[in-house]
Amino acid sequence: MDIRPFIDSTYLKTASQAALDETQNQVVVETFIREAVEERFKLIMIRPEMVAVAKKIISESESNLQVGTVIDFPQGQSGIEEKLREANQAIVDGADELDFVCNYEAFKNGNVDLVKEEILRGTQLVLDNNKIIKWIIEVAALSDKQIIQLSTLIKNVVMANFKEADYAAVFVKSSTGFYQTQNNAPNGATIPAVIMMIENASPLSVKAAGGVRTYEDAVEMIKLGVKRIGTSAAKAIVNGEKNQNEY
Repeated sequence: MDIRPFIDSTYLKTASQAALDETQNQVVVETFIREAVEERFKLIMIRPEMVAVAKKIISESESNLQVGTVIDFPQGQSGIEEKLREANQAIVDGADELDFVCNYEAFKNGNVDLVKEEILRGTQLVLDNNKIIKWIIEVAALSDKQIIQLSTLIKNVVMANFKEADYAAVFVKSSTGFYQTQNNAPNGATIPAVIMMIENASPLSVKAAGGVRTYEDAVEMIKLGVKRIGTSAAKAIVNGEKNQNEY
């Protein structure tokens, strides 16, 4: 199976997280972008401040590579207006896809109205600009019941406010890959979590991020029904090697 159409090649570390200075980290990002061009991946997923750089490299390469970025990453606890401001700037800079971190802590604390509003307004902004949006729910921070409830909530907001033709542009995504778990528990996509997401987010698509270590893992996720896979070891995975990274 050719898994390239499903792969979002991903590099989301800040310089401090990578133990590099800013210049060194930018070189790493640019290397990921050029690799994604060479490997003909569908999309490169990077932080917002690198979107304009990526568009320039892609244009110079005459590539069709799409650029994705993250919004309110990785905590997702900023106010709605701040989320929208960051998203709007990413769109101006040329982002094709925007992965918003849902305010899952607000959801866990019962502030469902706030979560509904950010889903509605964030989705409206992205769709109005003919882009793709993904809502990261951070499965490692949620119970099984909460995974089901939050996936269902996102689906219900989208179905109540947007046309059926828009559904293909809205995803529910498993993880940031940066959530700190206890006792080395998985912090990314797991088979049980992905199944719950697919069953409860449909007709919206699901993206599995984090935890996909091998080509076989990726194929298994695709067979479950996942439409995208986020990984920082895209080249290794498509070539049948093991992902040694944490994301």
